Amino acid sequence: MGKESLFPNVSRRDFIKTCITVSAMLGLPMSMVSKVAAAAQKSDNRPAVIWLHFQECTGCTESLIRSSHPTVGNLILDMISLDYHETLMAGSGHQAEKSLHDSMLANKGKYILVVEGAIPMKDNGIYCKVGGKTALDSLKKAADGAAAIIAIGTCASYGGIQSVGPNPTGAVGVRDIVKDKPIINIPGCPPNPYNFLSTVLHYVTFAKLPELDSLGRPKFAYGRKIHEHCERRAHFDAGRFAKSYSDSSHAEGYCLYKLGCKGPATYANCSVLKFNDGVAWPVGIGHPCIGCTEPDLLFKTAIADKVQIHEPTPFDSYAPVDLKDKGKGPHPLTTGVIGMAAGAAIGVGAMMAKKLPDGPDKGDDHGKNE
Repeated sequence: MGKESLFPNVSRRDFIKTCITVSAMLGLPMSMVSKVAAAAQKSDNRPAVIWLHFQECTGCTESLIRSSHPTVGNLILDMISLDYHETLMAGSGHQAEKSLHDSMLANKGKYILVVEGAIPMKDNGIYCKVGGKTALDSLKKAADGAAAIIAIGTCASYGGIQSVGPNPTGAVGVRDIVKDKPIINIPGCPPNPYNFLSTVLHYVTFAKLPELDSLGRPKFAYGRKIHEHCERRAHFDAGRFAKSYSDSSHAEGYCLYKLGCKGPATYANCSVLKFNDGVAWPVGIGHPCIGCTEPDLLFKTAIADKVQIHEPTPFDSYAPVDLKDKGKGPHPLTTGVIGMAAGAAIGVGAMMAKKLPDGPDKGDDHGKNE
């Protein structure tokens, strides 16, 4: 049997494309693609995974299983041994509980625990129960035997919408409870499934978690702000901002900052990786980024509120956006002339600086030589 038989629902071409994409996201050279592919194909290298659901909408799971280019859902199910997942498993009741406990016992100290959803702490955690046990008790018990924990989605990472004041259930993220295990946060509402896939492949390939930032997020996915690679960045730099959702400036793809876009303060790779098989993302279709990967933005600031950034307006040397509106700024020709004059002045200053002596000592020596 060929290696492809481990992935009956994924073509060899799509499998290699996925490995190349993941390797690129992780910042690995092309020479590592074969190692990533080999690690993913080793049937004896599949880590056991226990996936718990708590206070959430199941959107993270839905995003994962609905990926189709390639079929990431099928790839994930073949690449890992998914022993417990309440949304996907066929069993229920006592059968489901037995599967959970058997996997925890057989793979103690080796399995990956995935948590989706916030955990309520108030009143001893009674506001979320599964199988007669509180989410708090289930998390503590499952975390005790885990090798590492992946908190998928903003709810599991930071508490999500459940934790917004007055936070009636006392909802928190995984890191607020578990302190003695490696925890990796993959925030987003929902996060891109490739960020989860890449994290798992990194663990399978190198037997360790990827480098994390101060919030426990993998740097390969959350190391840069959305604003840095946004397709509307050129409009921001030139001072072209959409005025409203019904305005022509919005239809022409102008920057959404003044409509409340949180991209300048949000660390994520949405503008590069995108969703729906890499063809769309919120800003690309005209909606401001809501900062769903940041603990202090999503659900805690209004969509229309602007984030504070250093340069919210373009430099004075840029031509005004509304050139047809007279009296609202300098004419582009005037701006160009001013820019040329400023450039010439800088150039002359630089040439004069080169002709000046380097210091008083050298100046004195020069005089003596003459």
